[in-house]
Amino acid sequence: MILLVAVSAAGLYWRRTRPLLTAGLSGAAILASIWAPNDIVLAPAIFAVYSVTVYRSGRAGWRVAIALEAAAVLAAVLGGGIPRPSGGFHPFNPAQNAGSPDYVSLLGFAVQFGVILALALLIGVNVGNRRRYLTALIDRARQLAVERDQQGQIAAAAERARIAREMHDIVSHSLTVMIALSEGSAVAAEAAAPDAADAMRKAAATGRAAMVDMRRMLGLLGGEAAAQTAPQPGFGELPELIDKFRSLGVPATYQLTGSQSVDPAMQLATYRLVQEALTNTLRYSHGPTRVLVRIELGDGALIASVTDNGLPGFPTEPAGTGRGLLGLRERVAALGGTLTAGPQEDGRGWRVEAALPLDDGEKVNRS
Repeated sequence: MILLVAVSAAGLYWRRTRPLLTAGLSGAAILASIWAPNDIVLAPAIFAVYSVTVYRSGRAGWRVAIALEAAAVLAAVLGGGIPRPSGGFHPFNPAQNAGSPDYVSLLGFAVQFGVILALALLIGVNVGNRRRYLTALIDRARQLAVERDQQGQIAAAAERARIAREMHDIVSHSLTVMIALSEGSAVAAEAAAPDAADAMRKAAATGRAAMVDMRRMLGLLGGEAAAQTAPQPGFGELPELIDKFRSLGVPATYQLTGSQSVDPAMQLATYRLVQEALTNTLRYSHGPTRVLVRIELGDGALIASVTDNGLPGFPTEPAGTGRGLLGLRERVAALGGTLTAGPQEDGRGWRVEAALPLDDGEKVNRS
């Protein structure tokens, strides 16, 4: 008897980590009571049912309770532990029951032990559900924290990409213009031409404009309010941009057809496309005689294109990283449009074209 109690009690050590093992040892102790007449070890079975229900599931608890109930009844019958009514009924110590076998008392024993197991099961279901609910809340909180961190990383990466795109659009264009002006002024100075001073003044003006653009772009880092109040170039600034490239020797012409409304974001994307295309023409195209900047508004779409008829030249600076066209593709895609860039069909010159869907926005400025 002492050995059976020790085995059952030892199983309680694993009731939280391995509750099924606890239930198995309790059931084994009950069945072993067959060889220990009038002694059935039942108390550990109650804790086993509770533990399985809490740390596994209610369904597993029901199965264990039924199995332990059957084992207890079997041990009572085969081990001679059938209750005797003459000495009273003692379900947890059948040895105290004396008299002839009474199956009614056995039924009472089974019912009482079953009720106790059912109570343990119900308490376990309540505690287990509460425990699983709290665990689910903790897991959900952790998952939300991970998702929040991931969203923050994605937002930071998108912001870095946007800043890199803006940096390229502003710095690359302005520095290309300044380099061209500086080289031209150096040649003019060697020839003692009066245009040298004018070229240097234009270079300084370009540098100042780049500084203003840079400060505006960096102001985006201060928050959405700064970004919303910062002036953004659009169609109204295109003639000035094209005139600047004309002064550098780029034979650019500008055509704007249609009068549909275009929102500021689409105007900014168009401005950046023209800026990038003209900058690449200045850097890479050799001897172009015609550069056409054309914007068509109609049929619910905006078509912006820049074409030149120059030959591939030898740039005076290292080749770019391709970030400019990549940034343009991202801008256009964000507005639901498409961008194509490549050589002309006749093999002479280059063409960059963007197609954007038109939405209601501000009136096009033709100035």
